[in-house]
Amino acid sequence: MTATPARLDLPARRRRHARLIAALTTTVGACATAAQALYQPVADAPPGQEAIVVDPLPVVYLSHTAAPLLEAARAEDDARWPAAVAQEREQAQRTNAARVALARAQEIVEEPGATWPVPLPTAEQSAAIDLAGAGDQVAELWRDDPTKAAALVHELAACGEFTASEVLDAALDAAIGAGLLALNEASKASDPSMMAEQCLQAAPYLVLAVALASADLD
Repeated sequence: MTATPARLDLPARRRRHARLIAALTTTVGACATAAQALYQPVADAPPGQEAIVVDPLPVVYLSHTAAPLLEAARAEDDARWPAAVAQEREQAQRTNAARVALARAQEIVEEPGATWPVPLPTAEQSAAIDLAGAGDQVAELWRDDPTKAAALVHELAACGEFTASEVLDAALDAAIGAGLLALNEASKASDPSMMAEQCLQAAPYLVLAVALASADLD
C-alpha cells in the first residue's frame, strides 16, 4: 500500500510525544532521588541513633514542579509537530461531533419530564466524559494486559466516535493525572517513610504514561 503524503507527514507516537516521554523519564528518576533523600539518612545512621534528620524538601519540590515540567514538554511537542496537531484537532472535531450526536439521541429517548436530584450533563459534557472514561478503561487495563488494552482501543475506535490516538491520549492523561495525584499526596504526608513510599508510588503511573505515549497501534 502506498502511503499518502499526509500520512507520511505524521510522526510515530514516540516521536510525536518525545519531549513528554523525556520529561516523564526525568520525573521517574526524580521520584527515586527524592525518596532516597528520606531513606538514605536512616540507612547511614548508626544502629543506636534514635533521632535522624531527613529532608522532605525534594519530595515537596517535585510535587510542585512535575506538572509544569510535563505541560511544558507537551507544549514543545505540539510546537515541533504542527501538522500532526492540526490533524488531531480535525479528527477530534469529527469524533466529538459523533459523541455529541449520540448523547443528544439518548436524551430524546429519556423519559419526558423525568426529574433528577442533580442536573444531567449536557450532550457536550457527556461527549467529554465518554472520552475520559474510555481513557480510564484503557489505562487501567494496560497496566495488567497491554494486548487486551490495545484490542479495546481498536474496539472503541471502530464505532467512529473515537480515534485510536484520541483514546490513547486520554489514557495517557489518566496515567499522568494519577502520578501527579500520588506526588501531591506524598508532599502532604506527615511521616517521612510514608512520604517516601507515596513518592515512589507515583513512578509506576509515570512509567505507564511513557508506554501509552509510545504506543503506536498502527
